[in-house]
Amino acid sequence: MELGKFARQRLAAFVAVLAGGALLWLALGNVAFADDTPRACGGKILEKCTPNSGDTAWMLTSVALVLMMTIPGLGLFYGGMVRKKNVGDTVMTSFAVTCLVTILFAILTYSLAFRAGTPFIGGLDRMFLKDMLSDIGAGGIGNPNPLAPTIPESVYICFQMTFAIITPALIAGAFAERMKFSAMLWFIGLWAIFVYAPVAHWVWGPDGIFSSGNDNAWVKVLDFAGGTVVHINAGVAGLMCAIMLGRRANSGPAHNMVLTFIGASLLWVGWFGFNAGSAVSAGMQAGMAMLVTQIATAVAAFTWMLVEWSLKGKPTVVGICSGAVAGLVAITPASGFVGPVGAFAIGIAAGVACYWGCTGLKRTFGYDDALDCFGVHALGGIAGALLTGVFAVKQYGGTAGLLEGNPGQFINQCIGVATVFIYDAVISLIILVIVKMFVGLRVSEDAEREGLDLALHGEVVH
Repeated sequence: MELGKFARQRLAAFVAVLAGGALLWLALGNVAFADDTPRACGGKILEKCTPNSGDTAWMLTSVALVLMMTIPGLGLFYGGMVRKKNVGDTVMTSFAVTCLVTILFAILTYSLAFRAGTPFIGGLDRMFLKDMLSDIGAGGIGNPNPLAPTIPESVYICFQMTFAIITPALIAGAFAERMKFSAMLWFIGLWAIFVYAPVAHWVWGPDGIFSSGNDNAWVKVLDFAGGTVVHINAGVAGLMCAIMLGRRANSGPAHNMVLTFIGASLLWVGWFGFNAGSAVSAGMQAGMAMLVTQIATAVAAFTWMLVEWSLKGKPTVVGICSGAVAGLVAITPASGFVGPVGAFAIGIAAGVACYWGCTGLKRTFGYDDALDCFGVHALGGIAGALLTGVFAVKQYGGTAGLLEGNPGQFINQCIGVATVFIYDAVISLIILVIVKMFVGLRVSEDAEREGLDLALHGEVVH
């Protein structure tokens, strides 16, 4: 009996230990299950999630690089190529456009371009950037834009804002030295709303008619960083401005090639944020985009130099700088889709095509594209967009091009280029006509002869 009692006591102790362990496990399990730490943003996780710190850091850097492209890069690049009496107005234009477009983008154009709406234009749910879940006050969590799922929406807004800034600023190269400052502000403001926002939505919006990421797109156009949205768009608008304004009363050589050299160098460096940043992540695609950007730019600059040297007998600083910008433009739509071989081909094509556009084409038709906005940006963008459809590598960007047996992509590129060209030309002309009716487009003959710096701004460069 004593032995049976002892066995029962041991059994009871054993059961008690098991029960206590089970309760402890359940308690710890409940603590673990009650952990409400937000999950990482990305994929289908787009609400109250934590952004990827590496992607965010790279995109913050890209924002600064792309903003540097406009101020001071583009301002100095254009400022060095005009005559001394107009350099102040030229750099002032880049600065003022930066301010104006920032305001419009925050109020309206971000929502129209990068939020879901219709296949043609986005919605208004982000007017004045409202209803964004703060990634500061909410304890480090946010609701990212589905187009950039691993970074805070505030960072994505800043990144796309810099694109919206530089695009209309490029147009100034066509109307330099003769457009009213007031007319410029009205034209750029209206153009940003009625041309840039719709085209950006078509190509990059979540439900755009040309968006390669939209399963229901009418035609899938590859444009990694802005061949159509930025460069063809700006170049065609610039051509319309040059036609409406007419030729300058007189023109002269670049007043300071060193300013142009500094500006082109800043553009080259900043373009890594432009192209590699368009991966919207710090990953392998960003690395390849950076590599092909460097290769295409160098090849285009060298090609332009050789062509100019052979035809004119001397290579020039302004020429090689223009060739570099042509290469940067042409590789922009292709940068996330092609490899080094495609970059070489695109660089050569850009150097030849853009040199011809800035010389032979301009002389043939007689338009005064003062700083070759159309010749470099429209033609470079067209060459790059079309050759993206030829050299796209499925392994790099997910879509094969003509050389990999997909001729349909080249056709898609042609459709996208033609549509943007026509829409931009028509709407830009309408805006210019309206501005001319109410404000006037061109400065007076006296103001043009005196120089826009003194006539419009009361300042001169000594």
